[in-house]
Amino acid sequence: MRRTLLCYNCAMADLTNHDEVRPQRARGAEAAWTPVSRSSTHQLVIDAIEERIMTGTLTVGDLLPPERELASRLQVSRAAVREAIRVLEAHGVLRSEVGSGRGAGTFVASLPSAALAQFLRLHVALSNFRIAEVLETRTLLEHASAALAAERADAQDRAELERLLAVMDDPAVSREAFNDADTAFHVAIARAGGNALFSDLTEAIRASLRAPILEALTEVADWEDVVAALRTQHHEIHRAITEGRAEDAAALSSEHIRTAMALLPDLSTD
Repeated sequence: MRRTLLCYNCAMADLTNHDEVRPQRARGAEAAWTPVSRSSTHQLVIDAIEERIMTGTLTVGDLLPPERELASRLQVSRAAVREAIRVLEAHGVLRSEVGSGRGAGTFVASLPSAALAQFLRLHVALSNFRIAEVLETRTLLEHASAALAAERADAQDRAELERLLAVMDDPAVSREAFNDADTAFHVAIARAGGNALFSDLTEAIRASLRAPILEALTEVADWEDVVAALRTQHHEIHRAITEGRAEDAAALSSEHIRTAMALLPDLSTD
């Protein structure tokens, strides 16, 4: 801990001693430049917490020191500590429980799939990741997930897949309900594979694609033909998983995604 504090004290001293960066001339005459801000103190606190997580000093469930104590240890303001905790809570790294007693305080949390999904959804929306790139990643990921599911799925996993198939097979199912059940079906396959990272990534990718997929489904004119093709492939994947045919399950999963992209051309033209 002493080494960590010394490192951050040095970093903060360096920041204090640096001369302020002078404004640069803009390319456009009308564009105004402002001095570059120094690194914010709360970012140094984030770095300190993340370093301890990366080195294993802090693990899931560990309690952070109280705000006042942490500020004293890092020689920063309580406001900087408070802002750092707020940022890390938004990222799903920390969780805070109010009150008194053993259950109160700020704890290291496992990164929930919801936080990962939100992160990916925003980056897709900002076009940092093109939909075509996300779909390509999804194909590779679900190829492996289907193979693992064929090897590891238990009775409960298979029952959940059957339940979701029944939802999608309902003749009266709406396009939105079908899309949501479709998403849940693929996430359930990833979970059946027993790889938590695969399932969280699959859930995040599907969440990021929910809106564009639903929009593409809404634009489809020959809905009955499209949904019939998707249902058939879902059942083929399920059958391969149930029968333990890993290679077939993987191949069918990849083919299913390629078929969906072909049936929904608006989805991949970005």
